Amino acid sequence: MTRTSGYVPTTPPTLADVAELAGVSRQTVSNAVNNPDLLRADTLSRVLEAIDELGYSPNRAARNLRTRASHLIGLRFAPAQEGTANATMDRFVHSLVETSSAAGYHVLLFPGDLEDPTAGYDALLRSTAVDAFVATDTYLGNPQAAWLEARRAPFVAFGRPWDNPDAAHPWVDVDGAAGAEIATTHLLEKGHERIAWLGWHKDQVIGEDRRAGWTRAMRSRGLSTTGLASRSEDTVNSGREASAHLLEEARPTGFVCASDTLAVGVMHTLAERGLVAGRDVAVVGFDDSQVAQTVPPGLTSVRQPLEDVAVEIVRALEGLLGHPPVRRGGVLLEPELVVRGTT
Repeated sequence: MTRTSGYVPTTPPTLADVAELAGVSRQTVSNAVNNPDLLRADTLSRVLEAIDELGYSPNRAARNLRTRASHLIGLRFAPAQEGTANATMDRFVHSLVETSSAAGYHVLLFPGDLEDPTAGYDALLRSTAVDAFVATDTYLGNPQAAWLEARRAPFVAFGRPWDNPDAAHPWVDVDGAAGAEIATTHLLEKGHERIAWLGWHKDQVIGEDRRAGWTRAMRSRGLSTTGLASRSEDTVNSGREASAHLLEEARPTGFVCASDTLAVGVMHTLAERGLVAGRDVAVVGFDDSQVAQTVPPGLTSVRQPLEDVAVEIVRALEGLLGHPPVRRGGVLLEPELVVRGTT
């Protein structure tokens, strides 16, 4: 890479900025800061000039990281939503921490802000306190990925780039449509034909992806879906209200839900009407939460392979942080259905 005179980044300079300006690798910049005796005099001079020109100021933590004394991966962790059964992120974080540790990395959690999805990233980038990030919640309109790409921060996304299919960053996701199709097919094979879908509002792209699997399975058997679908908030109470309406209007014999939270709402409605999930009406959730595993008689649910997601994410991170870096493409994993008493 050829050095361009007068290059000035629009954000606080990073190690990557120095490497680009000096026309060297990130490891060479790291050596210039921490082990200058490893470099030739002319290379060291070029890197130091770039550092001076940009005003780059590596801190002690960054120096330790860049010499591989420790590897830190930043992960934004948003607070759990009240009134839901969703603990997917808890399970994912546990899997990521274990897998990262086995590869010699440590996960640094920082708080999430529901109002500002990029909050927390800037401070870590300014201090160069982490080597890379794992970005989550890649729903439409979430600025995380674009924000990190604009600043050339290494990251891997847990979730597809829904609003930019041509995005170059590595990502790992679970095929939600396939999961809902497996769940619906399970009920179809048990003789159900009036299978309702209980999902999220239309702007929730992940929910719409899962709904597509239900639609595909129903249409493959030539069955109508008219009047059998409802959209709601992802809360137990919303699931209870939406399922009550569907039972009155459409009289389904089974429900496939976009989450375990909504499925628990369905079970509340059935209990209020003296019906038993699994005996009178079949119910399938999504995410295989701890609630699904413990609520009587056990909720049939689609389980995401989060352990495999963590493995693929760490592989992609190792590629990004390698010398030279290797950028992997997207990886889409298949979920499985865990059958319990509600079907």
